[in-house]
Amino acid sequence: MDHSVVFAGFGGQGLLFTGQALARAAIKDGLEVFWIPSYGPEMRGGTASCTVILGDDPIGSPVVDQFGAAVVMNLPSLRKFCGRVAPSGLLVVNTSLITSQRSGRTDIDELLLPCTELAAASGDDKLVSIVALGALVARLGWVTPDSVRAALREMAGKKHPEAVEPDLAAFSAGLEAGRVAAAVQATPAR
Repeated sequence: MDHSVVFAGFGGQGLLFTGQALARAAIKDGLEVFWIPSYGPEMRGGTASCTVILGDDPIGSPVVDQFGAAVVMNLPSLRKFCGRVAPSGLLVVNTSLITSQRSGRTDIDELLLPCTELAAASGDDKLVSIVALGALVARLGWVTPDSVRAALREMAGKKHPEAVEPDLAAFSAGLEAGRVAAAVQATPAR
């Protein structure tokens, strides 16, 4: 079993941190991991991304043609990555910044999530990618929520212990939003 996800958006949205949190959580859950950042001059304001590949067995290649999931935080990222989500894959769309366009695909699960508003309601509107991570974990179950919480505590706690509780609150907000959305989709129409 191999799973892959790309986190994409503006530099400064915490995408690389979020990808690292998922990678560390996967290691805690006993999985093999690749974490591949992609940034450069776009690190502050342009498009940045990172890919995380998880597997039960050693991962043969870091090259991903189609992702099992994509988290897109801005319109350029939606345009770049929505076509690379595998059929039946998950596309998490930050509707706080992507208000007028959708993927147009009917063969994927598209989760529309107001990440900025959810992050603000949980205490810090800068934690948009952590909210999206919570929704991703709730929808796909590739890693356990407890392993993500432990990873966030380790990563934030080392340099910024004051950031641990806001990170955990943002993750919980995304986790709940992902669970609610899944329950709504699972409810049969009458």
